[in-house]
Amino acid sequence: MPMQLLRHYQDVPDDLKRSVVAIGNFDGVHLGHQAVIGEARSRAVATDAPLAVLTFEPHPRVLFQSDPPPFRLTPFRAKAIQMADMNVDLLVALHFDVEFSAKTAEEFIQDVLIDGFAAQHVVTGYDFVFGKGRGGDTGFLQRAAGELGFGFTQVPALRQADKADDTPGDIYKSSTIREHLVAGLPGEAARQLGRWWEIDARVQHGDKRGRQIGFPTANLMLDEYLRPAFGVYAVRVAILDEVGDDVERKNEDLVWLSGVANLGRRPTVNQGEEERLEVHIRDFDEDIYGRQLRVALVDYIRPEQKFDGLDALKAQIALDCDIAWRALKDAETVEFD
Repeated sequence: MPMQLLRHYQDVPDDLKRSVVAIGNFDGVHLGHQAVIGEARSRAVATDAPLAVLTFEPHPRVLFQSDPPPFRLTPFRAKAIQMADMNVDLLVALHFDVEFSAKTAEEFIQDVLIDGFAAQHVVTGYDFVFGKGRGGDTGFLQRAAGELGFGFTQVPALRQADKADDTPGDIYKSSTIREHLVAGLPGEAARQLGRWWEIDARVQHGDKRGRQIGFPTANLMLDEYLRPAFGVYAVRVAILDEVGDDVERKNEDLVWLSGVANLGRRPTVNQGEEERLEVHIRDFDEDIYGRQLRVALVDYIRPEQKFDGLDALKAQIALDCDIAWRALKDAETVEFD
């Protein structure tokens, strides 16, 4: 049965109440987040209850920070894709605005968890806070659960495997993933995510300059996505058949194609400030304007640079492609921990 998606806690249907509810922002849906949702799934299966995920859109940072730079690892659509792949029954993305942020911790528990979900069990990460002024935390939830008759589980901080020098691995955190991507380390980001990090967007019409030099590209706008290190990447590309196709289809069923992409402002041909992702797909020349692409960043090849004309740019792209195809071949055997 496909995952149901709601925007209001008052709309939870009766057959999805008494659920086990995992709560969090879940930006990135990294391995730590997956552990929280996995714990909720285990409890849902054990009690034959629905599995629900409660998250917040827009991200609370947008409300509390004045005009923050783009920082999202998984904007809402990308987050929903990952949740659906984890066999979530219900995803509730509550609209996070000034009115909702004014709810006290007590009101959040009563209005959302009790009256809205009729939750039988709640699962959060170790650092979850909620309510006006961040007045509630996991200890507060634990006490409320005992008083109000629902179960509660806090999932502790989880780490990557220890490093070569036996020092502890990094805790799985969205902020760490952002740091890796900005540093041009998509492989390190992938170790935290348990998969390659993706940009999911619709193909826009461009200036067709890539086609003129023998390397046609699909042009994607970055919108809310974090800006990783600008430059050239080896990428994997999935082309979706129609809107919503990827939410209903498992990740393992997608067909991934090899590609090389430039992420940035295209200094050789563009004097403006527009940031975009231009993707050249290997041995592919079909019309995909308007189609949705999922582009996974696998390896950082080089920084973005300005060339002395299109001939120099064309020669460099040919070299970039050779490097990308080798990197993608090597990536076929990568296992994430």
